[in-house]
Amino acid sequence: MKHLGFFLSALMMMTAPVLAQDAKTVVATVNGTEITLGHMIVLRAKLPEQYQNLPDDVLFKGILDQLIQQEALKQSMGDISPRNMLAMDNDNRAFLSEQAAQAVVSAAVTDAALQAAYDAKFTAMAPATEYHAAHILVATKQEADKIKADIDGGADFGAKAKEFSSDGAAANGGDLGWFGTGMMVKPFEDAVVAMKVGEVTGPVQTDFGFHLIKLIETRDAAKPTLDDVRDELAAQVEQTAVAAHVKALTDAATITRPGKGIAPATLRNDALVGK
Repeated sequence: MKHLGFFLSALMMMTAPVLAQDAKTVVATVNGTEITLGHMIVLRAKLPEQYQNLPDDVLFKGILDQLIQQEALKQSMGDISPRNMLAMDNDNRAFLSEQAAQAVVSAAVTDAALQAAYDAKFTAMAPATEYHAAHILVATKQEADKIKADIDGGADFGAKAKEFSSDGAAANGGDLGWFGTGMMVKPFEDAVVAMKVGEVTGPVQTDFGFHLIKLIETRDAAKPTLDDVRDELAAQVEQTAVAAHVKALTDAATITRPGKGIAPATLRNDALVGK
């Protein structure tokens, strides 16, 4: 009989009607105000990843409790102050405008658009030059002049760098490896760009001290692949698309500016909107 009772209970659980569920399904009420399954789903989607991975039963209870508590707190406010009403208007405007912009972005950032942006930026671009150089960094021009005279007289640049240079590259004979334009401070870069391979120049003064520079070799820099710059190009396409869309909307809209004569400093008068 015990086994039969257990079987019947299990069968009843299996055959119990399942509550019909959609976004409008009411999961709680607070003083008559409904909280729906849709509210819960939208809140869950915006949770940080660490909360997304919680067990479903824990997540369900936590989200429902949070919404109930928020609704109770909201109702405790009573009448909404003018300041809070204005803040809600701004929040609503910002949220919906962001959703509208995101729809534009989703339509604009396609593989074809990214390829077109890549071609426009890189296909016709002349290859940039990369430089392989070494340097000797010292504190004074007098030191640099003396070392330069020794090098001009036949002393080995790398040996002098190991002996006198004050930066971390000294251990490698002053070798700085390969670099492109924009990677070195301007006086140093300008000197390198103007040099011929094998030449030693200086002293060149920067904020770090006085440099003697040897240009070892140059090469054409490899162009980045589309995947290398995909995020950069996507941001560019997004910005262009949203700006064009906003311009089209504002150009087509009837816009008046009756507050044009208001003194800008009035923005600081918080008393106008109350507490």
